[in-house]
Order: sequence, then C-alpha cells, then structure tokens
Amino acid sequence: QVQLVESGGGLVQPGGSLTLSCAASGSIFSIGAMGWYRQAPGKQRELVARLASGGNTNYGDFVKGRFTIFRNNTKSTVDLQMNTLKPEDTAVYYCNAEYVSGTYRRNYWGQGTQVTVSS
Repeated sequence: QVQLVESGGGLVQPGGSLTLSCAASGSIFSIGAMGWYRQAPGKQRELVARLASGGNTNYGDFVKGRFTIFRNNTKSTVDLQMNTLKPEDTAVYYCNAEYVSGTYRRNYWGQGTQVTVSS
C-alpha cells in the first residue's frame, strides 16, 4: 500500500508560479515512477510530468519547458515547479506513484489539489 498526500495548490495570476508537493508513505521502496497528472472540467486526465526511478522524465506536450519535476527518493517526495502559468493550466492536479512488486503493478493516486490560474 502507498499513500500520497499533495499540497501547494491554490489561486495564482497568469504568468505566475506555483510549486506542488507530494509526499509518499507506506511501501515506498516498491515505488517505481512518480509523477503528476491533471484533469480539467469536462476533460480527460492527462500527463503533466513523470519521473522514473532511473531518472528518465516525460512531460506533457503543453508544458513546453514551463514545468520541472523534482524527486527526492530519500524523503519519498515529488515536487512540480510550475512557471509562466496560463488560465488553461487550471485543473485538479493529482500525484501518481507506480507500485511495482515482481510482476504486480498498481497505480496509486493522491486526493488531488486544485490549481486555478486567473486574474
């Protein structure tokens, strides 16, 4: 079992910055990749950024260099630094952890944190 707790969401003006944090607990030594996804009203959940345990990163096409994902394996945290935010970045952001134990794999999700970009 893995528990994920997110923090750092809120209201920010266009062009502003925000950092989201996610802390994992439980069976953290079985976590592979960690990342962030988002879901806007009426839209499907989409990848924002993903960081594998080996260091490979993937970003959504819309990121275009504005966001950076950081992972601290010692503290079992993953942060998302978001810069130059746009109104279209408004969404609920979810932390994700991929649990791997042998051939068993499972995705765990946080409860979500709201990010609103508006003037």
